[in-house]
Amino acid sequence: MTEENTTAPSGDTPPDHLSIDPRSEHFDAEKLQRGVGIKFKDRVRTDIEEYCISEGWVRVQAGKTVDRKGRPLTIKLKGPVEAWYEDQGDNPPVAKAD
Repeated sequence: MTEENTTAPSGDTPPDHLSIDPRSEHFDAEKLQRGVGIKFKDRVRTDIEEYCISEGWVRVQAGKTVDRKGRPLTIKLKGPVEAWYEDQGDNPPVAKAD
C-alpha cells in the first residue's frame, strides 16, 4: 500500500488579500465564514479588518475613531503576515509570503 499525501491542496489556504468590509473588492463572505486566523509579527491577532500577505501588511481599527460616515478609521501596519482557515483543525496549511 502507498501512503496518501497528507498535505492540503494549495486551494485550501486563504487568499492573498481579504477584507471584512462588504464594500471592498477583496470581500468574500464564503471564505470569511470558514474563519480565517491571522498571525502578524509572530502574534495571533483577532482585530484584523483587511490583510495582504504578499505585500506584508494588515489594517486594524484605530481605536474608537470613526469617519464622517460613521465607519471606523483603520491604520495600515507593515510586517510578516500568515493566514489559515480555522475550520481545518490543529495543524492547518498556512499561507505566508516566501
